[in-house]
Amino acid sequence: SSSSSSSRVFGRRWLVLGIFSLLGFVQGLVWNSWGPIQNSARRALGFTTRDISLLVLWGPIGFVPCFLFTWLMDTRGLRLTVVLAALLMSIGTLLRCIPINNLLIKRWLIHTGQLFNGLAGPVVVNAPPFLSTTWFAPDQRATATAIASLFNYFGGACAFLVGPLVVPAPNGTTPLLTGDLSQSNDSIKDHIQALLFAEFAVTVLLLAVVVAYFPSHPPLPPSIAAASQRLNYRTSICRLLGNFRFLMIASAFAMPLGILAGWTGVLDIIVTPLKVSQVDAGWIGFWSVIGGCVVGILCARFADFFRGILKLILLLLFSGATLSSAWFALTCFNSVTHLPITRVTLYTSCILTGVFIISSVPFFFELFVETVYPVPEGITCGFVTFLSNIFMGLLLLFLAFYHTDVSWLNWCLTASCMFSLVLILLFKESYDRLYLDVLVSV
Repeated sequence: SSSSSSSRVFGRRWLVLGIFSLLGFVQGLVWNSWGPIQNSARRALGFTTRDISLLVLWGPIGFVPCFLFTWLMDTRGLRLTVVLAALLMSIGTLLRCIPINNLLIKRWLIHTGQLFNGLAGPVVVNAPPFLSTTWFAPDQRATATAIASLFNYFGGACAFLVGPLVVPAPNGTTPLLTGDLSQSNDSIKDHIQALLFAEFAVTVLLLAVVVAYFPSHPPLPPSIAAASQRLNYRTSICRLLGNFRFLMIASAFAMPLGILAGWTGVLDIIVTPLKVSQVDAGWIGFWSVIGGCVVGILCARFADFFRGILKLILLLLFSGATLSSAWFALTCFNSVTHLPITRVTLYTSCILTGVFIISSVPFFFELFVETVYPVPEGITCGFVTFLSNIFMGLLLLFLAFYHTDVSWLNWCLTASCMFSLVLILLFKESYDRLYLDVLVSV
């Protein structure tokens, strides 16, 4: 057909995907720097539980100008927005690692740096479906979206590993880079500073790579959908707000993902009353997100082979998420349920919860775009992630003022999974973009 001569894929698409995924990885790593080492930060930097909660809260606050970034993405292309995101991350990590002895000023610099990193969030979170449509053929889009979106979660997971291994815990836990069991405040502070310098160096390196090479689009579009005309912004917003099916599936995404992000950010606080060490909490968080990333990418590849089954995949994932999150909540409520609290039960329930919820992200993104096509991908995903960050922000804001007992977080997560499962079950799916690519091009 004539469409095949004007559409093709380029090998450089994998390089573009790799650079963007690394940027998302580092943004997630920087965002989740403090939760896994909150005990060390309390002792060395004088942080309080409110500080830890606010440091995580800067992530969703960074989504306030979300629609500005999505407008830039949809009108000016990927390059400008990705370079801007890398620049914001570099400024943020620079502010955090400025060596200064005044703890009050140091804390303000760290908070400001976290805000700058949070401002890059709308790009790294919302751009994956836009990137996959712009660079990848229809039978690779779900996979590309999964890799680009889940690497941000992968970075947040690695913070659970990197932080506790580099920064010594105040109870004498040995970090990776030292063998001294008795750690003074100065020693802990030095290790925190080394971690901040390392994250700054990696971010600046990525900025240089993005400036050197990150094209907005390939010379030829990979599909008909990539080359088709999209709606303008005013029409798109009206279309989104007036589409009940979209609002239904957007709510199914936003509530559990927003609550999960806040829950993961303060996981160390949640499991501390259960006599779980900082290092064990780090491993729980690490493997829960890693499992979600691996399963999500594998399921996305499966979805590329068998198209039109996004709702079925989401139903299966959220059935598992409801059961596993309820298991974890009941285990933590052992004073009533008398369920045994062991490393195996905590690890298994947490990991399964992360696997089921996080692996659903790329399928939600693809379903959003299919449901409201030809609304641009940027504003579509921007709307739902903005909504998700509202849930996350409200949760963390409440936690900043009510943190004596955080067991209620576990029940919030379980209830959100059940709510989403019902909405997905009632949702009527459609594949307008896929229809254009597969049937019209024949």
